[in-house]
Amino acid sequence: MTESAYLSGRLLLAMPGMGDPRFDHAVVALYVHDQHGALGICTGRVNSRLGFHELLGDVGIDPGVAPDCPVLDGGPVEPQRGFVLHSADWQGPGTILAPPLGALSASIEVLRAIAAGTGPSRWLVALGYAGWGAGQLDGEMRRHGWFAAGGHHEVLFKTPAEERWRAAWKAEGIDPALLASETGRA
Repeated sequence: MTESAYLSGRLLLAMPGMGDPRFDHAVVALYVHDQHGALGICTGRVNSRLGFHELLGDVGIDPGVAPDCPVLDGGPVEPQRGFVLHSADWQGPGTILAPPLGALSASIEVLRAIAAGTGPSRWLVALGYAGWGAGQLDGEMRRHGWFAAGGHHEVLFKTPAEERWRAAWKAEGIDPALLASETGRA
C-alpha cells in the first residue's frame, strides 16, 4: 500500500460473513496504519464486567468529576491494557493524533485529567486493541473482510456502542441491510 493510502483516522467496518466471530459487526477506530502494521480500538462492544469508576479505582484514581460510563472491549490483544480514544483538544505524553477521529492515549495522565475535569472534551475508554502485522490488514481488505469508512467523529463519540456499526454504514450512504455476506471474484 502506498503511503497516501494508509487508513489512520478512519473507521474500519467488519463486512458481513468475514469469518472471525471476534470481529462480528466490529467498528474499529484505526489510529496507526503504516508499513509496519496497524493498530485500532474496537468500539462496538461494551465490557460487561467493568465500569469507568471501577477502572479508575483499580489504578488508584479518585473519579472526581468523571461520569461513570461503560468501558469498551477494545480488541482481542492485551485485554488488560487500557486506552482512551478522545478529541484532539487534549494531548499528553505518547498521544497519537489521527484526524479526523481525534487522538489515542494510553497514559495514566489522561485518566487523571478526565477525573479532574481538565481532560479531553470527548472520550471513550477501552481495554485491549486490535493489531495487524505488516501488510496483514491490507490482505484482509483485499479478501473483503473490512470496509474503510470515513473518520466519522460523530459516529464514534455521539452514537451508543451497539449502534455504531449500523450508524457508520449509514454515514457512508450504505444501507447495511443490503450487504451480502459473501463476495465473488472477478
